[in-house]
Amino acid sequence: MRLTVKARPLAAILLTLSVPSLAQNRPAPAPASAVQRQYAINPGDQIEVYVWGEERLQRSIRVLPDGTFSFPLVGRVVAQGMLPEQIESAISKGLASQYRGEPPQVTVTVQEPAGFVFSVVGRVRNASTFTPGRYINLVEAIAMAGGPAEFANLDNVTIIRKNGGELTSIRVRLGGAMKGNLPDDAGSIIPQIQSGDTVIVP
Repeated sequence: MRLTVKARPLAAILLTLSVPSLAQNRPAPAPASAVQRQYAINPGDQIEVYVWGEERLQRSIRVLPDGTFSFPLVGRVVAQGMLPEQIESAISKGLASQYRGEPPQVTVTVQEPAGFVFSVVGRVRNASTFTPGRYINLVEAIAMAGGPAEFANLDNVTIIRKNGGELTSIRVRLGGAMKGNLPDDAGSIIPQIQSGDTVIVP
């Protein structure tokens, strides 16, 4: 009795050995630090509030220095530090008593993030106040100021940060980072700039 063995084609065997599985080809998930940060409202920002079905309630509003604004039928709304969807919810709740049933849908958009400002002073080439229009880190802030000037002490950079009515001081060593020598935990060593920060490069 003859046994017949079906051999796999050589091309199929080579393909199996040389091509990684689909699971191996999948891109690795983005780290949590890569998730884009949502924009929180700052004093001085220009926002638009649109109440669906109520054109008379559509407003373009500049957030006041105290972080609030007034809206018809609602009154004072706290905006500082809030996400647009949180302001939408606050306005919708404020309008609820004016309607029978569900209040109208509210949409809040940022027209101009003019309230997100910071300053860079000291030994930089272009000391000034900046409105980046996006979130940046300390290295990017110094780059916007033209980079460090000659004899700048990058291992003793200070961020003066406002927390309500208090000021805090954050010391940062940037000598290695500005030369491209970034450690594995660079994301935690190089702080993000917050609105109102003053960066001092001695």
